[in-house]
Amino acid sequence: MTLLKQINSPIDLRKLDRSQLPQLALEIREEIVDVVSKTGGHLASSLGVVELTIALHYVFDIPFDKVVWDVGHQAYAHKLLTGRRDAFPTLRTRGGISGFPKISESPYDAFTTGHSSTSVSAGYGICCARQIKGEGGKVISVIGDGSLTGGIAYEGLNQSGPSQKNHLVILNDNEMSIAKNVGALSSFLSRTFSAKYLQDLKGEFKKLVKSLPKVGDDIYQFAKKSEESFKAFVTPGMLFEAFKFEYFGPIDGHNLEHLIDILENIKKLNKPVLLHVMSKKGKGYGPAEANPVYFHGVSPFEKETGNSVKSKAKIPSYTDVFGRAMVDFAKKDSRIVAVTAAMPEGTGLTTFAETFPDRFFDVGIAEQHGVTFAAGLSTQGLKPVVAIYSTFLQRAYDQILHDVCLDRHPVIFAVDRGGIVGEDGPTHHGLFDIAYLRPLPHMVIMAPANENELRRMMRTAIEHDGPIALRYPRGSGEGVPIDETAPALPLGKGELVREGNDLLLLSIGTPLALCMDAAEHLAKMGIEAAVINARFVKPLDEDLITAWAQKTGHVVTVEEHVKAGGFGSAILELFARDGLFQVATALVGVDDLFVEHGTREELCELHGISTKGIMDTALRLIGKPEAISLLESTGQ
Repeated sequence: MTLLKQINSPIDLRKLDRSQLPQLALEIREEIVDVVSKTGGHLASSLGVVELTIALHYVFDIPFDKVVWDVGHQAYAHKLLTGRRDAFPTLRTRGGISGFPKISESPYDAFTTGHSSTSVSAGYGICCARQIKGEGGKVISVIGDGSLTGGIAYEGLNQSGPSQKNHLVILNDNEMSIAKNVGALSSFLSRTFSAKYLQDLKGEFKKLVKSLPKVGDDIYQFAKKSEESFKAFVTPGMLFEAFKFEYFGPIDGHNLEHLIDILENIKKLNKPVLLHVMSKKGKGYGPAEANPVYFHGVSPFEKETGNSVKSKAKIPSYTDVFGRAMVDFAKKDSRIVAVTAAMPEGTGLTTFAETFPDRFFDVGIAEQHGVTFAAGLSTQGLKPVVAIYSTFLQRAYDQILHDVCLDRHPVIFAVDRGGIVGEDGPTHHGLFDIAYLRPLPHMVIMAPANENELRRMMRTAIEHDGPIALRYPRGSGEGVPIDETAPALPLGKGELVREGNDLLLLSIGTPLALCMDAAEHLAKMGIEAAVINARFVKPLDEDLITAWAQKTGHVVTVEEHVKAGGFGSAILELFARDGLFQVATALVGVDDLFVEHGTREELCELHGISTKGIMDTALRLIGKPEAISLLESTGQ
């Protein structure tokens, strides 16, 4: 029996001899690679913290001691050691375990995480609560993968350090976030030396101190203080000690003996401590070590080679279409600049960055700064395009409102992953962007039904003099031809794509294809549905929509977004304003809940964003119970 199969909790881990732990690390890596090769997931980050995870559970009494994993995509080894080994093959599948720490999943998960830079603040909150309740124990925040480029991490450090609470912050420094780290802070953290070099330098320094002439206490005190400060001058310790943390490191994050020894010593300290650990992203799996960016978040792959098991789609993704449009338009318009937050690859801007290095800005995991920075660019006549996933753009809401919309700055928001994203689950679904952008004065919001409309909407955004957001989903386009000339769309104008007298299907974005399919099926039942591609959430094409709503008397809105505050809500507000109370209206979208993880197809079907879901809603709205029964019996 392997060592890993003997471990059902950290109690079993602590029964092992230290000499057995390197073998356990090998087995954990093998299990992570094996499972993620089938399910996909955040591979490289988790491989880099295997030894650190083992050491934490070997030294500390978790869950009495609390550990908060920043972002959470480093937590696969943690899951394997905390009673989820048998469930690990269900990783990121519907009904299986989450790809991130989740309080409801295990008592060993102290905090639910999915966005970066939150671990220090959450950990400090837990520290304060435990003190108020008179409880002991250590609280550990593990931060890394670029999360120290996020400002909230420093807000947490700024309060935690001076409080002198029993808080251990571990910086897992692999010199990477998703892409290569950027900014001055990255350079500062890279001021590290090998352990041998540090020891040699320190030895020479001690010799110098001993050779000083003993001519008074001043010389001695100076030498003593200088030796104590040596570490701060040659490592990043100076920064963290300014936050009132006791700094240790940098140490080798793959040396189990050293990790355990230093954690045993830190365990005895009842004050804020920062341990700086150097690790290698993708450690132990050759393809991931060679290409940690690709294997940060990876789809299923061949374990032996690291090659993707999915054949390359012939239809480009929306992200790819956006990236190509950016390059094409920027060649003709020198005002266009691109801003992203540590996601050049994920947002399709790699080619833009290579083609226009002086017009590309990766601000790190700092969405707030990125948005205000873009607003500043726009004041000088540039056309900044801020490309950020929907779920991460939430973090910059005040900046969108205060720094962009208030003065109507022409900033373009390319909101990638708008809608259900799939296996990453509730922390990553882009289901709220319409609701949080729609109330903002001056904001224009549009969503393409296909990749050709995306390109045309990019042109529309560039020509618009004000803030404008373009949301598009994860995954491949519809396979339609793309007009390279990309003429702009008339602002706020929708498109009638099918006529019908019985019902209006009103779509925003890519659900248009589902609406067309539903309309074809309904026609076979004798129900003629009109279909409108709204294109714009704000401003709405009020004349087109109200005319067909009154003509049919029945309207079903369809969106890949929460119903509350979304496109359907905007339609209901329009009807209420215009007194169209006689128009029966139903909304297809996500109810008032967080969508769990699973494939995108599974989740859309589950929440009625499907041909069958649209038909079911339509038939119930127009009062055709016999048709509903037929629909259910035929499986349509």
